[in-house]
Amino acid sequence: MVPPEVSFEFFPPNTDKMAETLWRSVERLAPLGPKFVSVTYGAGGTTRERTHATVERIVHEKGLTAAAHLTCVAASRTEVNAVADRYWDAGVRHIVALRGDMPEPGQTYAPAQDGYDYASDLVAGLLDRHDFEISVAAYPENHPEARNDDDEIENLRRKQEAGAARAITQFFFNTEDFLRYRDRMSAGGVDIPLAPGILPVTNFAAMARFAGRCGASVPDWVAERFAGLENDLETRSAIAAAIAVEQCQHLRREGVEHFHFYTLNRAELTLAICRMLGVSLATTA
Repeated sequence: MVPPEVSFEFFPPNTDKMAETLWRSVERLAPLGPKFVSVTYGAGGTTRERTHATVERIVHEKGLTAAAHLTCVAASRTEVNAVADRYWDAGVRHIVALRGDMPEPGQTYAPAQDGYDYASDLVAGLLDRHDFEISVAAYPENHPEARNDDDEIENLRRKQEAGAARAITQFFFNTEDFLRYRDRMSAGGVDIPLAPGILPVTNFAAMARFAGRCGASVPDWVAERFAGLENDLETRSAIAAAIAVEQCQHLRREGVEHFHFYTLNRAELTLAICRMLGVSLATTA
């Protein structure tokens, strides 16, 4: 079987030590030949400069295809367009376009004054300026603010019509949720490629808290596998790898050929999972 394509997501570092960890992870994962690597953007654009610096370094020092996250939150169209122009001038040709979350947890989303209202507007605006390849978000269990299944797919359809090239999902554990979502896309006239977002779980408690905020469910069987292992990192890592490999293998049998890994800036688990899926390391002469 031909190995799948992979892509990796990182977040911009807050400290020099975190920057070192991130860069070691980039260096370890680069030989896997990712389709692209993306770098996230803090709520309200709070990590804008660090995101830009990280993306630019990845492009110029590693020669990888880097995808910068851009959001609609807390910025005018003029400000967002200026950021997009900087990326284009730096050689970045791929953007992950998101509506984004408000800076304060629990705040109701409100478009910025003179800003892009939603991700579909952002996609259209970016493509009016440059010929970016644009990825957007998808939610197998529906976005927390989606009114129903139809509303979720209609929102994704608007992003496709605006020019999105692919969708990347929120992380999930039940593969049937992804497969049903793919069927709903097809029924709703959405045919852009859908890459499942895979989260290797290093810290179950932290993941469960995050899942609660973003609307992702955590099945009982996942909790049971991690029960009692709070102080056993090695066993947790082995279980995390096993869960992700099982998930990917199931999805591959259903025709999925691209996996997007949320690395949390750590290379070890993602590297092990990719190797178990048959992704080869590039060799050097």
